[in-house]
Amino acid sequence: MTDSESAANSSAPSEADLSKVVGAMFAAWLVPGAGHFMLGKRSRGVSFFLLVLAAVLTGFLLHGNLYRVLPDQPLTILATLGSMGMGAPYFFLRFYLGYQGDLTSVGYEYGTAFLLTAGLMNLLLVMDAWDIARGRKE
Repeated sequence: MTDSESAANSSAPSEADLSKVVGAMFAAWLVPGAGHFMLGKRSRGVSFFLLVLAAVLTGFLLHGNLYRVLPDQPLTILATLGSMGMGAPYFFLRFYLGYQGDLTSVGYEYGTAFLLTAGLMNLLLVMDAWDIARGRKE
């Protein structure tokens, strides 16, 4: 076996490593901070959970728009995917509470920004958990 072959074999992720990475990413998406918590970064995971939850609650209390796909408005697809990035809180608000936001509310625009930011922030945390699970970051 040549040096390049052994280097390629040692860098190939095993099936157990792949399941750990996928599990951490799914957990990180579903419950903000859970991926970090699973990977042993407990205080970081709790902090991230509280941070994303604070953004969601702020957006909710300001009656912001929780995006959903609207016909003939293609940009709502991107906004909806961004909002869905918050994971379980999105589905809880949207389907369990039937939440949509209140266009007449004074804080509607700010609330919308908080809800969208919560989703996008959690997607960044998913990528961070991916890096940690792959060993690219501590």
